[in-house]
Amino acid sequence: MSSPTPSPIRNRRKRQADDDDDDQNNYNRSQQPSSPILASSPQALPPSSPAAVFDDAVDVDDDEIEVHDEINDLQDEEIDGDDEDDEEGEDLMDNMERDYIRKDDEDRYDLGDNIDDDEYDAMDPSMRRRIDEQLNRRDNLLNINSRSRKQAFLDYGDEDQDDDEDGAFGGQLDQYGLPIQRRRRRRHDDDMEGGEDDIDDIEIDPLNEELSLESLTDIKAPSITEWITQPAVQRSISRELKSFLLEYTDDKGRSVYGARIRTLGEINAESLDVSYDHLADSKAILALFLATSPAEILSIFDIVAMEATELHYPNYSQIHSEIHVRIINFPKLLNLRDLRENNLNQLIKVSGVVTRRTGVFPQLKYVKFDCQKCGIVLGPFVQDSNTEVKIQYCSNCQSKGPFKLNSEKTLYRNYQRITLQEAPGTVPAGRLPRHREVILLSDLVDVAKPGEAIEVTGIYKNNYDGNLNVKNGFPVFATILEANSIQKKDLSSNSSLYTEEEEREFRNLSKQRGIIDKIISSVAPSIYGHKDIKTALACSLFGGVPKDVNGKHSIRGDINVLLLGDPGTAKSQFLKYAEKSANRAVFATGQGASAVGLTASVRKDPITREWTLEGGALVLADKGTCLIDEFDKMNDQDRTSIHEAMEQQSISISKAGIVTTLQARCAIIAAANPNGGRYNSTLPLSANVDLTEPILSRFDILCVVRDLVNPESDERLASFVIDSHMRSHPSNADELEDDEINMDDENNNDQDSHLRTRNEKLNDLNKQKESEISPISQDLLVKYINYARVKVHPKLHQMDMDKVARVYAELRKESMATGSFPITVRHLESILRIAEAFAKMRLSDFVSQSDLNRAIKVSIDSFVGTQKVSVKKQLQAKFQKFTLPTRSKQV
Repeated sequence: MSSPTPSPIRNRRKRQADDDDDDQNNYNRSQQPSSPILASSPQALPPSSPAAVFDDAVDVDDDEIEVHDEINDLQDEEIDGDDEDDEEGEDLMDNMERDYIRKDDEDRYDLGDNIDDDEYDAMDPSMRRRIDEQLNRRDNLLNINSRSRKQAFLDYGDEDQDDDEDGAFGGQLDQYGLPIQRRRRRRHDDDMEGGEDDIDDIEIDPLNEELSLESLTDIKAPSITEWITQPAVQRSISRELKSFLLEYTDDKGRSVYGARIRTLGEINAESLDVSYDHLADSKAILALFLATSPAEILSIFDIVAMEATELHYPNYSQIHSEIHVRIINFPKLLNLRDLRENNLNQLIKVSGVVTRRTGVFPQLKYVKFDCQKCGIVLGPFVQDSNTEVKIQYCSNCQSKGPFKLNSEKTLYRNYQRITLQEAPGTVPAGRLPRHREVILLSDLVDVAKPGEAIEVTGIYKNNYDGNLNVKNGFPVFATILEANSIQKKDLSSNSSLYTEEEEREFRNLSKQRGIIDKIISSVAPSIYGHKDIKTALACSLFGGVPKDVNGKHSIRGDINVLLLGDPGTAKSQFLKYAEKSANRAVFATGQGASAVGLTASVRKDPITREWTLEGGALVLADKGTCLIDEFDKMNDQDRTSIHEAMEQQSISISKAGIVTTLQARCAIIAAANPNGGRYNSTLPLSANVDLTEPILSRFDILCVVRDLVNPESDERLASFVIDSHMRSHPSNADELEDDEINMDDENNNDQDSHLRTRNEKLNDLNKQKESEISPISQDLLVKYINYARVKVHPKLHQMDMDKVARVYAELRKESMATGSFPITVRHLESILRIAEAFAKMRLSDFVSQSDLNRAIKVSIDSFVGTQKVSVKKQLQAKFQKFTLPTRSKQV
């Protein structure tokens, strides 16, 4: 065959080489290998080309042979040509025709051992997900490889050095759990037979890989927050959180959060409750990250929750743009006064009472601006809670403004601030209650209102306060609590805190003979006598049953008590005991309490400049007890303000444009001194105290306490007080305890007595001393009272209606004849409420006749005790027919 003419491709190459004036660039380009072909081997072919054509193995026509010969001549001519073209490498487009030549002996498929026709068992879902995850990870690696080759620009050194390196990558991990970085290069066999290539050159970045759950525990960053912000860690956390939501099951094997997500979609909710205990049991490292860096983890958790929700409801993002994960059952509960610098930016849980709240405002979340010059929309920009987002120039026209907020495309979210204050019973003596500002976002707004006791789980943050720095002259940061979840602390929620063993103990205690008398004797056991006051306190602590008539008229179940009498009769001590025993109590004094301090006040918020409500003592004592000492020292205007709270158990506000009603469902126990300091028995009640009839009729039980001179009772009282002082004196406690402990050790020589610790013996001695004056221990009594208020709701069934009607008629008749305080229908309801309280003391579901008889006796004694001495004996004899049955019957 004659010598072929020069190809157009070769001429084009020569012209390009002649036009290149930079010799140094030509030299560098010739030194850098741009193709995996080895120039030193004349037999080398492009990697995508098949092997050389065998002359006797392929039957081709003449046209194909001519094309093949022409290609071989061109190849030989280029090999014998200049070295510059060899260094440049082959253009694969020149030999493209060779790839389509038929090879019957090689274009075949070996059916020997390459087909797997065996049958395999079906994979379980967990194995299938794990294998799919591994395959996806391999595909991601291959995609990273292809991208890295396109972006490679570094010179890795000489070819000999590259040949010495082992480019194999076996998926190995180093000591930190991260993939080992190795560079790979294409390798070829010298004879080019088989022509198979290894994996391309890649450079693996550990931060772009997903880590296992165990690898997350090895933190390779200065802090946990920086570790979480790394892309690989974020992807790994997202994967683990998603598997937690989809795979966590309860004891019966049912998906916990699958059911919650389905319920969330049914009610179109925006929040998903996630138990911290579940996360700690399943993936402890993620629970640790959540506690220390909650903002970062919750942002990932919200995205994962939306992805999990869209598995059940694919179009749920059109209803809500995001799902908020609410953490519940966080283990550690802190006090507001215990928050310090080390709690900043961490997940905490605090409890308190809501004292005030603001309105709901739209807060900027993602901001967009319009450029007034070019009209382009800039953004979105994430709005920080501390500083306002401002832009300096337009990225389109490079102008410096003006810019206008695009209100249509800007995203907002609900914003509200509440003030959380320490519960009155948890404040140490002599200290002021602390408070914190709590921010409620999205669907948490209006969850809590003033007066409610709540538990807040959120992130403790700080923000820069300019006004605070101007006043103090140095940088100070104000602290706030961004709420993640809010749980109301209600009496019904406390019922779940009692175990089955405790409930069994309560039921056994209620079946004891004379349990009502034991409870009354255990009320304020350190105070001698005053059985009528102890009975009234016990009835008030247990309370009656509130009723709602057709949803329009409510009847209170709380029992109000007024203690009136001479000074030095332990009235204030009774109030203090009730404060410690009640589940929720607020203590106030008449001289130190005003009308707004008892009910509610309207004040202007210093931040939002709007009028807000701040609850008073009665609002804070909602579903509890409010104790008011020095009740007679209050102004008439202040006492008038609590009329509505005592009967309707609500407080209506109409001030500064705010018209609303607050709940004040609490029992009121008040103590007052008579006019002149001492009670005059020759005068009626209205002459002894300056209290109006409307407020006197709102008290269910009136207890008049007289300090009478009686040598026998005075001697018994003195002995009781002296014994109480000796028993409780701190200087003699250690000696007495040591003596009794030594006697106990001498009398009990068995091994168990010697193993008891000193603290256990001291506790036993304290219980023994308490049992001398209290039939029921105080700890058990407090639990018993709370349990009865929550669990027991006795009904009025088969009661003697005629007897109640006769008692009410006689009381009204005598009140008009004696001129004492009037008897109204409220006192008839008081009898029923007191009867229900006695039924609660027995944990009974029905009010018995004995409970009703006790209630009638308490009401009659309350009425007769307020009369002057001239008519008291006469009334006692007249009402004796109603009180005699209770004395002969044992309960």
